[in-house]
Amino acid sequence: MLHVKGGTIVTADRTFKADILCDDKGQIATIAPDIATPTGCDVVEADGLLVMPGGIDPHTHLEMPFMGSVASDDFFTGTAAGLAGGTTSIIDFVIPEVGGSLLEAWKEWRGKAEKAAADYAFHVAVTHWDDQVPRDMETLVNECGVNSFKHFMAYKNALMVDDDVLLHSIRRAGELGALCTVHAENGDAVAYLQAKLLAEGQTGPDAHPRSRPPTVEGEAAQRVIALAGLLDAPVYIVHVSTQEAAHAIAEARMRGQRVYGEVLPQHLVFDESVYTNPDWLTAARFVMSPPFRPKHHQHALWAGLTSGQLQTTATDHCCFCAGQKENGRTNFTHIPNGTPGIEDRMSILWHHGVVSGRLSPQEFVAITSTNTARIFNMHPRKGCIAEGADADLVLWDATGTRTISAATHHQNVDYNIYEGMTVTGVARRTISAGRVVWDDGDLRVTRGAGQYIARAPLPRGHKAV
Repeated sequence: MLHVKGGTIVTADRTFKADILCDDKGQIATIAPDIATPTGCDVVEADGLLVMPGGIDPHTHLEMPFMGSVASDDFFTGTAAGLAGGTTSIIDFVIPEVGGSLLEAWKEWRGKAEKAAADYAFHVAVTHWDDQVPRDMETLVNECGVNSFKHFMAYKNALMVDDDVLLHSIRRAGELGALCTVHAENGDAVAYLQAKLLAEGQTGPDAHPRSRPPTVEGEAAQRVIALAGLLDAPVYIVHVSTQEAAHAIAEARMRGQRVYGEVLPQHLVFDESVYTNPDWLTAARFVMSPPFRPKHHQHALWAGLTSGQLQTTATDHCCFCAGQKENGRTNFTHIPNGTPGIEDRMSILWHHGVVSGRLSPQEFVAITSTNTARIFNMHPRKGCIAEGADADLVLWDATGTRTISAATHHQNVDYNIYEGMTVTGVARRTISAGRVVWDDGDLRVTRGAGQYIARAPLPRGHKAV
């Protein structure tokens, strides 16, 4: 048993002083003022700290094969790094080969994830449509605990699906009680612009954002919202990075559509100037899709989060080391897309959100944990502090500081996009399933301790936030 003593509990709804007693099954047994410590129970002093639900990252890509490389963080190193930063659960992506079985791919990813140090769930990507796909979707929802499917509107001739596939998949997901998540970029437009830029001799990282301007994201977001509206089905748009997409989501929600939007902290912090760095490798490290935008787009993202029109924050954590980024030295379209960030999401959002006055502590909990749990039907097991919930907690030092560096992070990658940034807001201790796994610099993770989180289908009319 574990007794968390003397902390201030912060949830998405309220703040109050109380102790927490965690049982041997990894659940919260009791919440009350001044609990008497049972005999033989370990005590964690939380005086002066905020006790919050552990973070949930709904968008990671651990050991993902992509663009001729494999992401360098695997399910053990990536989840361990997350725990060091206060993230206790992830939702990763199963990516079947085009034409391959969704169910068999899910089984393959389950095998990869057996070494996870923290709890995990999966979205499963739909990369094509044939007679087997709707049957696999049914099996995944009814027997495998999957209630969300991913669709790429970008990466032409690789992962991209057309509107016909989107319509079939959104309809089928709606029938099954599942949510469609979407990478919204017009892949045909991106491919056209990439070819044009290369023909002009523009081969460096600075061509990457020009090949994926804000318009291609805005158009794709509007289009998938329209398609989902035709089918009266919910849709979740990942890594929203533009004013155009944020406004499309807000307008749809005002019409009563069930549309959700996800924001990455890196899009709140960096702008497109990172691609003009004269050092090729430094610029290439920021190559991800969608790319970093002109600075005025950040205002729309913050406004969406503070108004509730954008509901969640994720990282799109997908690490590629220097040697892997070098694959695109002479052609920017061959630079593996992805940046790290699972360890730093919570601190970045606290520093730039709460400390700046943009977010309250309760809103911070909502966008880092509770809203994700509600949208993907993990609540109240995850994303809250309540008796019977999983004992996944972060003891947060609201005024503590740390300087982010690749020299000290736990992510399996040789750089950090936030290198040298000093942030206020630090995970002093992280508790996963009732065990202290991060203790102020001491990472105490166990390979394979993470559990697969099976998620039930969404009830008809489900509107989480």
